Amino acid sequence: MSRNPDSLSVIRPFPSVQSLIDFVGQPPIASGTIAITQEMIDQFARVTRDGQWIHVDRERARAESAYGDTIAHGFLVMSLLTDWQASCIAFPGAIMALNYGFDKVRFTSPVLSGSRVSASFALTQVVETRPGEARCAWTVAIQAEGAPRPSVHADWLILVRYGEPRAE
Repeated sequence: MSRNPDSLSVIRPFPSVQSLIDFVGQPPIASGTIAITQEMIDQFARVTRDGQWIHVDRERARAESAYGDTIAHGFLVMSLLTDWQASCIAFPGAIMALNYGFDKVRFTSPVLSGSRVSASFALTQVVETRPGEARCAWTVAIQAEGAPRPSVHADWLILVRYGEPRAE
């Protein structure tokens, strides 16, 4: 295992389908943290055209919201999964790793603007779909520092293919 220079997380390598299969049921892997800034929330609101006041109007959110400040979009928080995953999990020797989708997603607690947030990844299932290729099911929890419970729970599928890249 190596340490990611940009965070405190340790990068866990999975160099083969068998290494993934062997890891099923082990304790979750923890990512590094990302600060969710108001600027990030505002940019996401512009790109997705979701400018609801709970996300972008700090004055109104502080006055009217039960949370006392703006909150990140749930999809913004989820979109950071690939960065969190890359901060703590590697697939050396893989020629491709693809987001295969989600079986379940629940937004269980808000992420306040200014929060530092991380994710944990527990590998729950590996299906070898063909030689050298695995569909991996990860149970993910996204947690803001100091929050009493996770903000997001998700069952995330990633497809990993190992082998030699094709000549171009």
